[in-house]
Amino acid sequence: MFVLEQVFKDKKAVHSDAFNLRIHRGLSWFKKATQLDDDLDLKFITLWISFHALYAQELEHLQNQQHLSQFLQTMLQHDVEHKFEIILLERSSQPIYRLLNSSYSMQSYWDYQNQAISLEAYKAQRGHEKKKVTEAIENKHTEDILLILFSRLCTLNDQFMQGGCSYKSALNREQLQDACLVLSALLPALIYILLENADALDNGKPYYPVAQVS
Repeated sequence: MFVLEQVFKDKKAVHSDAFNLRIHRGLSWFKKATQLDDDLDLKFITLWISFHALYAQELEHLQNQQHLSQFLQTMLQHDVEHKFEIILLERSSQPIYRLLNSSYSMQSYWDYQNQAISLEAYKAQRGHEKKKVTEAIENKHTEDILLILFSRLCTLNDQFMQGGCSYKSALNREQLQDACLVLSALLPALIYILLENADALDNGKPYYPVAQVS
């Protein structure tokens, strides 16, 4: 983290104020998350806020899966050092594999629980998703793995933000621990890629700029 902060400070003068604000906010929440190892619930929420500080510059982007996919694909295109590939296929492969194959983090499982789809439809979707995950891992398709992974993380986040789980619930400990491990590995890589490609990835004024309210 110290290295990222130093890189950020060294390059602040050549970046726009909006871009610097975006990185500063992301770093501030990530730093806080590193201090929350004894509270997985708050750690996950704080890591997710850090991600959104870096990602969503328009309010409509927060719930737009297509925009999220485009953002992640853009990050991969600028990842010339293959940091995401190393994290997804090597360094964090075990928690990622567990998240990808956990029913708890699949939206279709909760759709079935809420009777939005039938058991047969859920089983079919689960089978399709498991096959897709297996093929992505076997063929080392980093983009597919990353997109599926974030769909799982979005489902976990929705559970928290919609009050769909209790604080320190025993039911989601494994998924939460894995999610924190994965985000803690991915966010520094994401910040680094943004800093190294500011000219291409500076997407303008944030939806919530610094403003004095009178």
